[in-house]
This record gives sequence, structure tokens and C-alpha cells, in this order.
Amino acid sequence: MLNQYETVFIVTPVLSEDQMREAVDKFRKFLKDNDAEIVHEESWGLKKLAYPIQKKSTGFYHLFEFKTNPELIDKWEITFRRDERILRFLTVKLDKHAIAYSEKKRQKAKEKKEAEA
Repeated sequence: MLNQYETVFIVTPVLSEDQMREAVDKFRKFLKDNDAEIVHEESWGLKKLAYPIQKKSTGFYHLFEFKTNPELIDKWEITFRRDERILRFLTVKLDKHAIAYSEKKRQKAKEKKEAEA
């Protein structure tokens, strides 16, 4: 059975835009190669951290929302731990309420975008 997960990770700010994109592509490819279905993906850009991590006060935030088998999550998190470009990450299993909230939030953002156009 497929569960829905959400992972937010912070990439070190010392990377160029291309290097940051390359790091994100690596994780996207990992999901696709392991037959995970990417539901949603967002780049939140460079943000200030609440506290310094590895003497860095900012980081590039990125979010993946995906469906996969629970067995893949251990491999997924090991991939983050082995990548020195990643400052922090958090993977959360979404329940039905969180999934509904995410879909509602995306729909509102889509409607707002269409209204501005």
C-alpha cells in the first residue's frame, strides 16, 4: 500500500543556483527511479534559519510531497544523510486530514494565481 509523505529539506546556502538545482534533481531522480509518485514539489527559496546550523544562518528550502511504499523511506533518509549539501531534512507521513489540507492549500494558490493573471 502506498502512503503519502512530505519531506522538507534545507540545502546549504554556499552553493550556486545551478548546484542547488542539481542537488534537488538528485532527490527527484531518486524518487522517480524507485517508482514513487511525486504529488507536489515546491521551492521556497533562500530563507533565514531560526538558529545557525553548521555556522550558516540561511539555507535553500525545498519541499517534496510524494506517494511511495514505507520501505523506501529508510533509503530516502539515508540519501539525505550522505549528502553533505543538506543541512537538515524532515520526512512526515501525511494522514487523510493533512492530505486534504495540502490539496485545499494548493487549490487556493492556483485560484489566486489565475485571478492575478
